[in-house]
Amino acid sequence: MNILSLFVAIPALMLLLLFAVRGKNTIRTIMVVGSSLLLLLSGILAVLFLQERAVNADTMLFVSNTMWYEALNIHYSVGVDGISVLMLILSAVIVFTGVFSSWNMERSFFMWFCLLTIGVFGFFISLDLFTMFLFYEVALIPMYLLIGVWGTGKKEYSAMKLTLMLMGGSAFLLTGILGIYFTTGGQTMNLVEIAKNHVIPMAHQYWIFPITFFGFGVLGALFPFHTWSPDGHASAPTSVSMLHAGVLMKLGGYGCFRVAIYLMPQAADELSWIFLILTGISVVYGALSAVVQTDLKYINAYSSVSHCGLVLFAILMLNKTAMTGAVLQMLSHGLMTALFFALIGLIYGRTHTRDIREMGGLMKIMPFASVCYVIAGLASLGLPGLSGFVAEMTIFIGSFQEQDIFHRVLTFVATTSIVITAVYILRTVGKFLYGELVNPEHAKLTDASWYERVSVVVLILFIVAIGVLPSFPSDIISDSVTPIIANIR
Repeated sequence: MNILSLFVAIPALMLLLLFAVRGKNTIRTIMVVGSSLLLLLSGILAVLFLQERAVNADTMLFVSNTMWYEALNIHYSVGVDGISVLMLILSAVIVFTGVFSSWNMERSFFMWFCLLTIGVFGFFISLDLFTMFLFYEVALIPMYLLIGVWGTGKKEYSAMKLTLMLMGGSAFLLTGILGIYFTTGGQTMNLVEIAKNHVIPMAHQYWIFPITFFGFGVLGALFPFHTWSPDGHASAPTSVSMLHAGVLMKLGGYGCFRVAIYLMPQAADELSWIFLILTGISVVYGALSAVVQTDLKYINAYSSVSHCGLVLFAILMLNKTAMTGAVLQMLSHGLMTALFFALIGLIYGRTHTRDIREMGGLMKIMPFASVCYVIAGLASLGLPGLSGFVAEMTIFIGSFQEQDIFHRVLTFVATTSIVITAVYILRTVGKFLYGELVNPEHAKLTDASWYERVSVVVLILFIVAIGVLPSFPSDIISDSVTPIIANIR
């Protein structure tokens, strides 16, 4: 079996084992062992990839191809470049930490969690457009039940809103994929083969690029179709919020990069200004919306709209530095937003509120969780030495490389989000971690348990690692961005 297929096979095996067991300890063992294997496998893949890349200049490595449906030339085709490898590592980290953050959940929850995991990993390893779309849908469908059944607050409304909006985006996406297939002669759905051997006529690129970018962009919280995200985050269980914001939203940015821009570079160059305006609005609007929120989850949800907007914003700059920053931002945001949601779930589980006006002085009562929240906040506002600084600086430097007034003005507007982010992060931290206790009952609260500590410590280690040693992911990303940039302009 190809090593990449193990990323789908392991969570599938976990799902089958969960069908056969009942005891809570057995369920936890399956989830911990399975998620640990995925994390170990992602590390092994990174080492093997670097070794293979040193002697192999192919666009994709570890390629495997099996006919699935001959009538439409649909294959189970897998392969990875440096960007895919990093996304697999990110996914494995979030799944591993998500298991510990959902330690007390029931068996059926973990079964849907495993199905969601299958979709996420399958998406990042797929080279066939239809297979990629299939895994994309497998990742989206479990979200409805995970939020609607195990969520809180307006969970039914949030689950339905998320599902309808993302399925609407999927309809555009499927239209775009079929458009790519038939306008290139209907010979293959392999995106690497299409990029190398087939040219999509410009007359068709003008309509296929916008709907494909839009289809993926909805999942990346593209303005004005971002409203599903805050409601979905607010109602989702902790580990689902972690996987939702940490990985699932990255499918949008990755898809825009891998499909829309890679296969239709000329249309991307001519039409990028439209989406640059929308993503620029996302960056600033999301940050401003976070300022006025009082619910911890809504604060982080609107922060995610802003940070994911930066991903799409940087991709649309269409230069190597900005695109490298976009992928770094996907990694950084995935880790720090998962850390935020893990800590918010920890705090909510003890205080039974997420309203910062009803909390205060928690630094004295829960020092470990509070310090970790401050670290997450500093990463979000871009403190040097943490992943957020590396990602955002690379994005803004790359964006300023575009010398025309339009791109420079938009970049200047986007940089204002740094100041706005500092405002809502410092306001939030000061409001509920410092000062006097607002609720005397909170004096009885306990700090993080051992399994919650495992989750947050692992995430912090990766955030610090990227901030201190950014050259490792940056070099891998740059090598993978080069063939895409070569087709633009």
